[in-house]
Amino acid sequence: MVPKDFLSIRDFTPDQIRHFLHVACQVKAKPELFGAALKGKSLAMIFEKPSLRTRVTFDVGMEQLGGHSLYLSPAEISLGKRESVYDVAKNLERMVQGIMVRTFAHEIVVEMAKHASIPVINGLTDYSHPCQAMADYLTMLEVKGQIAGLKVAYIGDGNNVARSLMFAGAQLGADVWVATPQGYEPDTNAVAWCRELCAQTQASCTVTNDPELACAAADVVYTDVWASMGQETEAAQRQRVFRPYQVNGKLFGRAKPEAIFLHCLPAHRGDEVTDEVIDSPQSFVFQQAENRLHAQKAIMLELMGDGAANARLDIAAREAMLELVR
Repeated sequence: MVPKDFLSIRDFTPDQIRHFLHVACQVKAKPELFGAALKGKSLAMIFEKPSLRTRVTFDVGMEQLGGHSLYLSPAEISLGKRESVYDVAKNLERMVQGIMVRTFAHEIVVEMAKHASIPVINGLTDYSHPCQAMADYLTMLEVKGQIAGLKVAYIGDGNNVARSLMFAGAQLGADVWVATPQGYEPDTNAVAWCRELCAQTQASCTVTNDPELACAAADVVYTDVWASMGQETEAAQRQRVFRPYQVNGKLFGRAKPEAIFLHCLPAHRGDEVTDEVIDSPQSFVFQQAENRLHAQKAIMLELMGDGAANARLDIAAREAMLELVR
C-alpha cells in the first residue's frame, strides 16, 4: 500500500518508485486521459521558500488534472510563527484534499503529515527534494532507456538534492557517485541507508572527494548550486572551496562520450557549471525541468486520486517500463 504522504524517497519500496515513474510516463504520453482525474479537488501550496519550477509545475499540474491549487505565501502562513503547524494542518484538512509544502526544516513536513488527515507532499526541505529526484530519474529513463546500471555522478554539495538522488538511485539500481569537498559530504545516516538498500537492489553508492574519479566513465553528470537558499552568508567561502568541482568541459570530458548533463536549476553559470556544458547538446536540463510537471502529476494522482486513474493505465506499457528500471 502506498503511503499517505510523499515526504521522502526513503518512505517507499523500489516497486512503488517504479510505479510512480510508470504513471509519470503515461501521464506525459497521454495527458488527455487524466484531464478530469482530480476534478473538484484542491491542493494548498505552502511556500516558505521562493520557487519557479515548483510553483508552476504544481499549479499547472493540478489544472491539467482537473483540480485547483491555492498559493499560500510566507506572509499568509508563516508556519510556527503566525500559526502552529498543527493548527494549519487541522484547518487545511477540512478545506482541501492535499497539501504541498516547500520549506526549510524537514521536521515541518513531517509534523504537517502527522497532523493532517489528507496527503502532504514535500516540495523541498533542507534535507530532501524527492519530487526533483523523480523528475531526474524520469529524464534518465527517457534519454538513456534504462536506470539500472547507470553510473550517475553528482558533483558539488552533499545537499538535499544529492541525498534524494542517492535514495532514488539505491531504489532503482543505479550506481551513484557523490563527489564533494571534504566536510561537505552527505550525512552518514543517508549514506548508510543507501548502502544497506543497495545490497538488495544491485545498486551502489560511493562518496568521494575526487570529482574526476566520480566523473570517469559516467553515464550522467549532475550538479547543483554551491550555496543553497539559507546559506547566503557562506557563499564567498563556498566559492573558494567548490571551485575545483566546477563541471566544465574538461571534467565533463571524463564521462562517457554519450553522457548527459543534468542540473535541478536554477543554475549559476560560471560557478558550478560552464555555458559550454549546460548549453551543449548533451545537456537535458530543460527536459528535466519539464519532467517535474509529469512526475508531480503522477504523485498527485496516486495520493489524491480515487484509484480510477489506474484504470486508464496501459498495462502492457507498464510491464515494458518496469523492465527498464529493474
